[in-house]
Amino acid sequence: MPLTKLQFRPGVNRETTSYTNEGGWFDGDKVRFRFGLPEKIGGWLKQTTNSFLGTARALKPWVALDGTSFIGVGTHLKYYVSEGGGYNDITPIRLTTSAGDVTFATKANTLSSAVTVDDTTMPVTSSTGFPVSGRIKIDDEIMTYSGVSGNNLTGCVRAQDSTTVAAHDSGATVSCATLTVTDSGHGANVNDFVTYSGAATLGGLITANVLNQEYEITNIVDSNTYQVEARTVSTISSITTTSGLDATYVFCNTSDSGNGGSSVVGKYQIVTGLDTVVSGTGWGAGLWGADGWGSASALTDVGSTLRIWSHDNFGEDLLINVRDGGIYYWDKSATDAMTTPAVALGDIAGANAAPTIAKIIKVSDRDRHVIAFGCDPSSSLIQDPLLIRFSSIESVTDWLPTATNDAGSLKLGTGSEIVSAIETRQQILVFTDVSLHAMQYLGPPFTFGINLISQNITIMGPLSAIAVDDNVFWMGAEEFYVYNGSVQRLPCTVRDYIFNDFNQSQAEKVTAGINSSFGEVWWFYPSASAVEIDSYVIYNYQQQVWYYGKMTRTVWVDRGINTFPIASGTDHYLYNHELGLDDGSTEPVSSISSYIESSQLDIGEGDRFSFISKLIPDLTFRDSTADSPSATFTLESRNYPGGAYLQSNDKTVTRSEAATATVVEQFTDQVNLRLRGRSFAVKIASGDSGVTWRLGSPRVDVRPDGRR
Repeated sequence: MPLTKLQFRPGVNRETTSYTNEGGWFDGDKVRFRFGLPEKIGGWLKQTTNSFLGTARALKPWVALDGTSFIGVGTHLKYYVSEGGGYNDITPIRLTTSAGDVTFATKANTLSSAVTVDDTTMPVTSSTGFPVSGRIKIDDEIMTYSGVSGNNLTGCVRAQDSTTVAAHDSGATVSCATLTVTDSGHGANVNDFVTYSGAATLGGLITANVLNQEYEITNIVDSNTYQVEARTVSTISSITTTSGLDATYVFCNTSDSGNGGSSVVGKYQIVTGLDTVVSGTGWGAGLWGADGWGSASALTDVGSTLRIWSHDNFGEDLLINVRDGGIYYWDKSATDAMTTPAVALGDIAGANAAPTIAKIIKVSDRDRHVIAFGCDPSSSLIQDPLLIRFSSIESVTDWLPTATNDAGSLKLGTGSEIVSAIETRQQILVFTDVSLHAMQYLGPPFTFGINLISQNITIMGPLSAIAVDDNVFWMGAEEFYVYNGSVQRLPCTVRDYIFNDFNQSQAEKVTAGINSSFGEVWWFYPSASAVEIDSYVIYNYQQQVWYYGKMTRTVWVDRGINTFPIASGTDHYLYNHELGLDDGSTEPVSSISSYIESSQLDIGEGDRFSFISKLIPDLTFRDSTADSPSATFTLESRNYPGGAYLQSNDKTVTRSEAATATVVEQFTDQVNLRLRGRSFAVKIASGDSGVTWRLGSPRVDVRPDGRR
């Protein structure tokens, strides 16, 4: 029997069974389609060895007037401006106290009798005054503990050697690295950051220099008291690691009896947010329409919801907004701009009725209006989740409508709140939880107009929509949509597969991105067993096909200003994508495992057995950097659709190198097999460094082999 060419439809189809999807692809990972053929995706590499604090869910690349490239990075703990690989903290300040409002206290004690320290309980003399958790030092042994119970510190572990039991004599000094800070009505949360200045020494090891620096709050005692852990003098950036802050702690002694003096000033950054959605908070929580129609809502405190930033450029400067929080302005040309926090919009000189809270902030590219979505009106400080306000043209400060400017507002009439806003070349699409609106610039006297497009849509979250020219793609609740003049549901061949393995409680984390070099829209999402994003699904809008895989990326921006797409990992690094062939998250780089597997093929109606005796591969390793790149062809057979695979032949296909030149198309010429079954499937996989591959049209020698 002549050789049979294996040609498969592009894209992955999981909406039917493998048997029904004969002639198509059924599964894969780290694979894309170009010109209808599967190939391994490109690699990625860290932008810099520097990491940042928190989980990034917002990236904004731009170029200043002097040609300097920046990237705005919004995490659940801070907002950074990255320049040249360094992360400059410009997180806004919410409160600066008066001198003397902040005081410090320490805890040092002595043991009343000889004790043994282990990993469960350590008796001490009167634990009253010790923090609930923290670090202590007995003689020269540093330990951590998890709680105070009566006169015991529970959960004690020696930091130097957690398996060693140590005895301490009566009278040994117990000291603590934790400082108890009193500041009436501080309004802080755990993980907030505060910088102290003007403090005097506490009298012992807690010197003025130890106190006068930035700290992360580790515990909230009550509305007037919180705790930090004293450390040696260092900047937050210098002790930032991928697992958090790595400080060298300073333990007080019995001489540390002061309170810091009457000149202490505390400067608090805006409250931090969450990196995990908590049930009962967020834009989708509660009953729709719980408040009166059109009324403003009492939204959850900004620090208790998933931290999502929106940001946009006003010239070379930057506007940033915490979802359901304040709007801030960063002036690139200011003195010491890289160490100067962004300031609240209303605190800028000449500000007039600027909004103080919003869900999204944007700058209209065409007409240079600053637009706040889901904000407070000029006459009130209560947030209206359906209100849109815009500043006067070319102004970040003039928001009060007058006869001499074109500032104004619009109110949406459907939905319960604005979820997302996406700017295209012609308009801004505004999503509520149940409807889609088009906002367009009209010019004077109306400035902007807005039209209802659809009342029959859903959207997964604030980050799940993305624009490609004048088209907007988004993930809804178990649907994918596109707007290209009208709203259409995208036919999806992996729809059930994706949404049946989806953590709905973390749906707000879904983030969309464009990889325009390959005509792809990516959605990153958390699978059912994951709390954080670990998976992706891709729609190739040029070929109109779908595929998916596993990857942990919390935000993605396309190439343009930067040569490569940029994405953030859960390891607190930024990565350049489509760069190289390997996984650059490790040093040295590691390989990327990619594969694609076909649905079942058979002869006729599947009533006959097939015998496969030969495989002629068609695979190119062009651009591979390995000396002998290879991939594995696997042919596997079975007798019935629901049956197990009976036989499997794994054959490695390699490219050979000529002595004088690289022959990119030369590989294993043929593979002899012995495979029998009613149907068979083909799988191509690679897991070696420096390898990329693209499948062509392989052939197999397959012939009928009877009915038994």
